[in-house]
Amino acid sequence: MTRKNFWARVARTVSIAFIVAASVANVVPAQAVTYDPITGTGSTWSQNALDQWRSNVAANYGMKVNYSGVGSSAGRRDFAAGTVDYAVSEIPFQSKPEDGSAPEVPTRGFAYMPIVAGGSSFMYNLKIGGVRVSNLRLSGETITKIFTGVITNWNDPAIATDNPGLSMPDKGIVPVVRSDGSGSTAQFTLWMSKQHTDLWNSYCASVGKATPCGLTSQYPLTGNMKGQSGSSGVAGYVSQDYGEGAITYVEYSYALESGFPVAKVLNTAGYYVEPTAPSVAVDLMQAQINSTPGPDYLTQILDGVYNNTDPRTYPLSSYSYMIVPTEVVAGGVFTANKGATLGAFASYLLCEGQQQAEALGYSPLPMNLVLAGFAQIGRIPGSAPAPDPAACNNPTFKPGDSPSSNQLALTAPQPAECDKVGANQCTTGTGGSLAETPISGAGTGGSASNAVAGSVASTAAPASATTGVTASYDENGTLISGTGISGAAVAAPFTLASSAWGAGQSTMLFAAVLLLAAALLPPLIWPRLKRKSAPGAVK
Repeated sequence: MTRKNFWARVARTVSIAFIVAASVANVVPAQAVTYDPITGTGSTWSQNALDQWRSNVAANYGMKVNYSGVGSSAGRRDFAAGTVDYAVSEIPFQSKPEDGSAPEVPTRGFAYMPIVAGGSSFMYNLKIGGVRVSNLRLSGETITKIFTGVITNWNDPAIATDNPGLSMPDKGIVPVVRSDGSGSTAQFTLWMSKQHTDLWNSYCASVGKATPCGLTSQYPLTGNMKGQSGSSGVAGYVSQDYGEGAITYVEYSYALESGFPVAKVLNTAGYYVEPTAPSVAVDLMQAQINSTPGPDYLTQILDGVYNNTDPRTYPLSSYSYMIVPTEVVAGGVFTANKGATLGAFASYLLCEGQQQAEALGYSPLPMNLVLAGFAQIGRIPGSAPAPDPAACNNPTFKPGDSPSSNQLALTAPQPAECDKVGANQCTTGTGGSLAETPISGAGTGGSASNAVAGSVASTAAPASATTGVTASYDENGTLISGTGISGAAVAAPFTLASSAWGAGQSTMLFAAVLLLAAALLPPLIWPRLKRKSAPGAVK
């Protein structure tokens, strides 16, 4: 090889190696981002989504986000006391808590940031002739009467009217409510106070509560009601054999996870609708945000949601808030470095994280709520700016959309004709129990769009969706065996490219080094070997 050819080969090899190295540099930043751990407490209503998002950012970004679902009321108290970095709740801080506790007055500035939407669903355990019912329908008035003790048996004429395809059994109803202060209770009681005011006020008066009786986080128990702590507690009670005849209000994701059905609820347009992601997304197009500066700034106004005339809507739709600090208090647990983590986590959950909302039993936030969340990210000390909406991978909008345009709502299907008030009743199952329920009443049947072909509702107890192991609870709702409904998310993590140096990047760099060595070393070593092996060479 001539000297000229040798150096030409070296030049080509260096160019190739430079290109490979540049590719690696484009994948990996000059310095890996590090995040301080953050800790929060609060809502169990949102916990399934939060647990999945926390798992995602831990795997993809090395971000440690701690969260404990202790209930919205406890979360707000923890934030007010300054012992956590953030909290999650369905209602704002209460100046006069109904349990007589001290006013919830935070010692630092804060803001409410929407994080996930969903429908308050009614999970139940009911059988007809030994076969589990999976297609129950209930009007709002009937639901209110059940949870205020007016209707106490499943064969009540009002329930029979809602369900012409079912011969309702002569069995007592056991309403299961939250025993702890919860956002789920607050959302449900707010709806009853707005939509069925007389029934709710009458019930409050009967249990010694002052009237008019509005929203409450502490459900007043009476009669044969069962009180359970946490969403997993109420869902766990209903899902057991001794829970037959029981009904509870709980986030839709818990019904999906436990393999149990939820009631279709009658909307203003005269259709019984399930709380799926599209039905919630359509309904929340009518949600209003309180824009008046003050204690309720950025909280939701749902009157238009409850009375939405679109036939595709689920009337008990709402969303949850993350309560974030807007200032650093000297000597407090929250710092600007933690603010950087909190801001990055918030940006993730408002955009990429929303892609998993439907699989987890929630609904993605529409653009108007995402933009409201972006505004609050900018107020977190130490946080990077919120993402550009055009680069936000939220499934409800695309680049160029306005807040009045919701991609998920545009594609939401119309309800089946058998879901309309009348003699027909869809036999298709709901929630986590999609098998059909045979017609046993005088009405006719029909199938909704989510029908499972050729299947009939099973009498077997469902297994935990996360483990496949049947959970067992005692009569108080305490887990005694199996894994049960622990709040673990059911969807696989949504994977994004990591901002840190990982195994993939190391492999690429090692390959570049090998390529460079393979090209440069032979031309350099070969002439020396030839000289040593030539006749008369010194050995």
